Amino acid sequence: MSSPELSPRPAALIPGASRIIGRHIARRFAACGVNLILPWFDWPESVEEMEKEFQDANVEVLSCQCDLRDFSAVSELLEIAKKRFGRLDYLINNIERGGMPVVHGSYLHEHNRDQWELEFDTTVKAKWNLFTCSLPLMQQTHGAVVNISSIAGLCGRSGPAASFFNDGYSAANRSVSSLTETWARQGAPTVRVNELMLGLISGRHGDNTRGWTALSGKEKDALIEHTLLGRLGKPEEVAEAVYFLACQASFMTGTVIRMDGGYLLGGDRVPPLPEGIL
Repeated sequence: MSSPELSPRPAALIPGASRIIGRHIARRFAACGVNLILPWFDWPESVEEMEKEFQDANVEVLSCQCDLRDFSAVSELLEIAKKRFGRLDYLINNIERGGMPVVHGSYLHEHNRDQWELEFDTTVKAKWNLFTCSLPLMQQTHGAVVNISSIAGLCGRSGPAASFFNDGYSAANRSVSSLTETWARQGAPTVRVNELMLGLISGRHGDNTRGWTALSGKEKDALIEHTLLGRLGKPEEVAEAVYFLACQASFMTGTVIRMDGGYLLGGDRVPPLPEGIL
């Protein structure tokens, strides 16, 4: 049986490209001539828009429906990608699911019966499925993995962001850093694995989300005031950071970069030095 023909262009697997953060990441890679593998599961209107945008891109695009929580489905996805491109250079593990407390309310509500499992299966298990199935291909190309996580793993359901980060989502994100370090050891020396931990970003725990519209003006102000840089992050900034970690940070692996505008530091300010008593 002959091996698939190796594409001269690198290829990137980017789940979540039908939504705002993944879309900007996919645009950044496409602009640099990287072929795209864009699995999706729901949000059909966004998927149609995504496919329309990239159909005129100067790269090849593989878009297909796939439940990333299902190991067999992910394995099949990678086989399809292998036949199409013959290679995989980058895995951008931009896959998660979290129910904002301000939108979904308590886990005790009937409509949240399966929410806890959904958050762990999507935020953690799907990432593991993707890494496990992608690693053999990336070892051939000396590829790179970028795990996308949230500061929810550090602050949990506390402080001004408690309306966004519930318990299951926070606990799931806490575990991502453990996977990042384990996979960095597992992939070495040929595959680098790093993590980008996001704070409040427009379109993701920021404006342009249902959660943000449900907040009062006072609650929104508290979130901004708690962020040292005094604003929300931009999807374009996330895309640039992801591209750096994947393509340019050649001596970095097992590293977690926090991109939160200083939110986690924002609870305390630095007072003037006291006069002293001497």
